[in-house]
Amino acid sequence: MGPLYLAGFTTAFGAHGIAAALGTETDNLGLTFAALGLILATYDIAEVILKPVFGALSDRIGVKPVIVGGLLVFAAASLLGAFAASPLLLAMARLAQGAAAAGFSPASSSAVARMVGPSLAGRYFGKYGSWKGLGYAGGPLLGAALITWAGLPALFLVLAVLSLGAALWTALHMPSIPVLPKQRATLADVVKQSTAPAFLGPVLLLAAATAILGAAVGFIPLLAARLGADPILGMGAVSILAVISAVVQPRIGRIHDAAPQRANTLMLAGAVLLIAAVVLFAAVPSLPVILLGAAAIGVGVGLITPLGFARLAATTPPERMGRTMGSAELGREVGDAGGPILVGLVAGAATLPLGLGALAVACAVAAAGGASMMRSTASSAERPQSAG
Repeated sequence: MGPLYLAGFTTAFGAHGIAAALGTETDNLGLTFAALGLILATYDIAEVILKPVFGALSDRIGVKPVIVGGLLVFAAASLLGAFAASPLLLAMARLAQGAAAAGFSPASSSAVARMVGPSLAGRYFGKYGSWKGLGYAGGPLLGAALITWAGLPALFLVLAVLSLGAALWTALHMPSIPVLPKQRATLADVVKQSTAPAFLGPVLLLAAATAILGAAVGFIPLLAARLGADPILGMGAVSILAVISAVVQPRIGRIHDAAPQRANTLMLAGAVLLIAAVVLFAAVPSLPVILLGAAAIGVGVGLITPLGFARLAATTPPERMGRTMGSAELGREVGDAGGPILVGLVAGAATLPLGLGALAVACAVAAAGGASMMRSTASSAERPQSAG
């Protein structure tokens, strides 16, 4: 499983590490705000469009070729970014990185599910999610350290080496997973599967968690700075979030495998923690609240992420695993991009507390809908048993 954990860390590190670095290097690169926004958006746009496509491709040709190929393309794109001499080349590098990540990220999730089976999915998705969580929340810290040491090219070069190493490790040590025969699906079948409560419920909760995580990584340092705190405190709060999430996820995964019937309750508890943290940030911003809220977000993300993917793995036929994971990752990407955008738009038009409040309301609606769908799915599954 080690190669898959490294692949998960790589895509998360590449997404948030470069994004944060570009923000700090805007003046040095001679970028306008519009150019910066476009370059930042290219990565997410590529992932949103291509993740379901590559997820379905991994069902057809196998997950291993998609993972190895995606990591090799990611390494090549990172090399392009390291030597990019213009904003256009930088945008092309980020677009290629996003397209590559759209390939190996959902294929890696599918491989985890296929290799361990439903009975151990919680434990291993917990470990996989903890590595991705470290990449998402720790990426800006590692990126800042690298660009301080040797500039933006050093960050791209590290990503190139990391992804190349992950590709070789996967090619040499990951077992091949056989392609399973499957029935041809019509567009109506795809729409029905993508809107089924068993799929949409976990995805809504995953999207809400990722929306708050994405906003927290960007806005916790800003909140700390507005309170007059040292920048290290704001980044330290993000580090606390990352460490707690990484520690919680494997433990919650093991709880799921031992008692899967508790998944819905635990995911709802995670959503309550996340929304409460955002409400506290908006209502009573202070340094203790920032640290407490960061810890609560770490726990909330640690609860929802492994449980959401374990539920999807348990309710998806193996021959359709790639497409399901690709579509679920699409939902997370929408949350990852949408959370910070919503806060930024409302804060720009009004105030930051109102922006955070809008995020809390949106995520509360999504979480309530997701929890309701998961309860209805659980009730449907129990009904035939009680009738028998």
